[in-house]
Amino acid sequence: MSLDTVQRVAVLGAGSMGHGIAEIAAIGGYDVTMRDIEEEIVQDGYDDIEWSVEKLEEKGQIDESAETVLERIETTTDLADAVSDADLVIEAVPEQMSIKEDTFSTVDEHAPDHAILASNTSSLSISDIASATDRPDQVVGLHFFNPPVKMDLIEVTYGEATTDETAEIAYEWAESIDKQPIYVRKDVHGFVVNTVLVPFMEEAAWMLSNDETTVQEADASMVYERGYPMGPFELNDFGGIDIAYHFRDESGQPVPPAIAEKVENDNLGKKSGKGFYDYEEGDGVDYGPEDAGNYDTLRTEAVMINKAAWLVGNDVATPDAIDLGCRLGGSFPEGMCRRGDRIGLEVVLEKLEDLHDEYGEERYEPADYLVELVEEGWTGEDAGKGFYDYRVDPPYHYINWEVDDDGVLAIELDRQERMNSMSDDMFMEIDRLLSDVDVDDVACVVFEGAGDKAFSSGADITGFTADDPAEIMDVDEMFQTVYEFPRPTVAKIDGFCLGAGIELALACDIRVATEDSTIGTPETNLGVIPGGGATQRLVRLVGEAKTKEMVFRGMQFDAAQAEEWGIVNYAVSDTDELEDQVGEIVDDLVSGPPVALKAAKRVINDGPEASLEAALAMEKQAFAVLATTDDMLEGVTAFRQNREPQFEGE
Repeated sequence: MSLDTVQRVAVLGAGSMGHGIAEIAAIGGYDVTMRDIEEEIVQDGYDDIEWSVEKLEEKGQIDESAETVLERIETTTDLADAVSDADLVIEAVPEQMSIKEDTFSTVDEHAPDHAILASNTSSLSISDIASATDRPDQVVGLHFFNPPVKMDLIEVTYGEATTDETAEIAYEWAESIDKQPIYVRKDVHGFVVNTVLVPFMEEAAWMLSNDETTVQEADASMVYERGYPMGPFELNDFGGIDIAYHFRDESGQPVPPAIAEKVENDNLGKKSGKGFYDYEEGDGVDYGPEDAGNYDTLRTEAVMINKAAWLVGNDVATPDAIDLGCRLGGSFPEGMCRRGDRIGLEVVLEKLEDLHDEYGEERYEPADYLVELVEEGWTGEDAGKGFYDYRVDPPYHYINWEVDDDGVLAIELDRQERMNSMSDDMFMEIDRLLSDVDVDDVACVVFEGAGDKAFSSGADITGFTADDPAEIMDVDEMFQTVYEFPRPTVAKIDGFCLGAGIELALACDIRVATEDSTIGTPETNLGVIPGGGATQRLVRLVGEAKTKEMVFRGMQFDAAQAEEWGIVNYAVSDTDELEDQVGEIVDDLVSGPPVALKAAKRVINDGPEASLEAALAMEKQAFAVLATTDDMLEGVTAFRQNREPQFEGE
């Protein structure tokens, strides 16, 4: 069986997860049957899909009409009918093993022999679920994150009997519906994301239970000192305190008293009106920067990094998969393997050993893999190797790149979980790539953002609050590297292009944007100013008056306005026209004379800094040098022969 065999998908369950999975499967082009036990539940689920798809159509976020997508969805209350011709069955019934086993047993009886059976469980054993069937080799976990329409991550989890073929088809299917899958190669409780994420909330709860912190102190420290999008207690309230409780209880692990007490009193967080914060009679989440400072952030992160090391050491997942899961599933500023390498694994190990000596708790027992890395001297980035190897071919976590046969270096900003906002690592990776790439292999560079929401929404402000101010002052180095790169650079803008995003675009030579993209400099609304060259490059493009208005007011406007002001070269109607326009520009750049383009870029960039007389002298000197090149002779010869020149860059 292959992915091509999968034509019809059955989704069992029409609740929030079930109807969300059915919706994205239909958007992905698959025929879908959605089933639940009562007609009213099914209809409610379908109504939710209809509302959502229509909204997506209004926003231009789907390629087809809502009507076309909805035509692919059928509904039923008959389980046998739902799965009788399905190639892939995805179960999204309540998280109770008995219900799942009954469901899979019945599905196994009625689904075609070739069908793959998948469970959306977030923590229950895939192996146990598969044991209810006569085809455990064709059972796999497909754990979607809530809400499925918005969350890109899917954990593809092996049961004990799951074959590579089954897992690979499930993985490819997830990619086919425009989701980002990661492999969980062993059936461990919590899979990857929850294994690493739950300690984020749990360790703070243990510290609260022992009067070692306060709610506000813990949340403020993790947000304002370490750059997480939410504090541990805020996240507990947001997701439901009972979720963390059941995760621990189901695995036979002790539950922090602070969490158990909330569950016993039915204070489950936002959904009940009260949790660690009071959302009914109180102010809700009420911590601020002034509450940070005394919380032991390393204690929490050490436990999380240790869990990541356990996953890697037991061949459950790779560091790449773990970090992608942390970013997409938990919206972490970076994955815990990468963070461990930055902190220093010897620091993490020492912290765990101290905690284990002090408390004697199993959760502080260092993972064998972590101990092995430290004993071998591979303690992280500074040592050249840790979870990742930085010595020969350092990994790129936040950009994707390739140089095609025509010499087009395509760089994709890929931090979709934060709308491609730019972190320290992303700055470093762009700078490193442009510094290390063989310029002779490159004709031009094209920057674009991954996904369909943003080129880049700006700098990751939450991440920068945790940085040393002296380091923050160096962010302009990357923009200067782009500006000075000796080949033409193009910014291909679709979606938000704000703050550091517009600064990257301004550092490029040519900018093309879809008309409804949002361009702007909102930094003053956050109490800062542009720090990557916008105040200076905008002045040279639009003049002092418009620059001051943009920066002072924190203005944001569409690309049509940006074109009128001269900030972008072209504002085009849609993504198809964007592809065409950028393609035309790239064709000209690729076929152009490399030496002359390099000289032209240098003279144009440097000219405004010199007097007119000096700038003209630079131009004259460059022209004189170019007049002696083979490219110039080829250009003249091609002109005389009425053919296209074939420049060699010599």
